[in-house]
Amino acid sequence: MKHKIKLGVNGQDYEVLVDDKTTLVDLLRDELGLTGTNKGCGTGECGACTVIMNKSAVNSCLVLAVDADGAEITTIEGLAHDGHLDPLQQAFIDEGAVQCGFCTPGMIMVAKDFLDKNLNPTEEDYQTAISGNLCRCTGYIKIIKALKKVTGSER
Repeated sequence: MKHKIKLGVNGQDYEVLVDDKTTLVDLLRDELGLTGTNKGCGTGECGACTVIMNKSAVNSCLVLAVDADGAEITTIEGLAHDGHLDPLQQAFIDEGAVQCGFCTPGMIMVAKDFLDKNLNPTEEDYQTAISGNLCRCTGYIKIIKALKKVTGSER
């Protein structure tokens, strides 16, 4: 069965028809063409599909599109403005926190949500914040370094 839903994505309003079983990640990628959100495990284990929905990070593979009706979504494509990367995106580049790049969009989105809510994080806070996002390449050291660069707590 098809449902008409309305949602805001990266500041743009959309009205789309979705099936009962369509996930938010599939809607973003297949219907809206926002392929920066990666589809990894499909079970909420890897975090590659993380987006910010209504000001909280969510695994978009676990959210049905019908449940996003009325939601405000931010994807990795929505962070850059006026041709300038978000400071977090730039820090990932500057600190070499990307290697294969598959986890990077989800990692940045979960980090963005974390940093927006935590003005003075501890070392443990950084580790906990990204613990639900898997990265097989970097060992997380450079990722945490990038987060610290954004908060000004580099060591």
